[in-house]
Amino acid sequence: DVQLQASGGGLVQAGGSLRLSCAVSGFTFDDYAIGWFRQAPGKERELVASITSDGGTTYENSVKGRFIIFRDNAQDAVYLQMNSLKPEDTAVYYCSTVERGVRRWGQGTQVTVSS
Repeated sequence: DVQLQASGGGLVQAGGSLRLSCAVSGFTFDDYAIGWFRQAPGKERELVASITSDGGTTYENSVKGRFIIFRDNAQDAVYLQMNSLKPEDTAVYYCSTVERGVRRWGQGTQVTVSS
């Protein structure tokens, strides 16, 4: 059973930092790219950052230089280090992968950045 468990969200002041974690199980983690998405109220879900099985990364323009995605294959986990947070980063953050042609989602973790 494929599971993705996101955690680490919370309330932080602008300029602060948070680290999100995504623990995965039920598939061969090392072989899959993992993405972090976010969805703010009234907005569509968007891809924030992704990491391939061999560690290649991509970032949405607004988070470049502030967010870092990395993975620990020994722990079957992916992390999103978020620095210099802004109020516009407020959203529910989800980790996700495509496994056997199906996009799988974790349950999401709320990040709220106060001004």
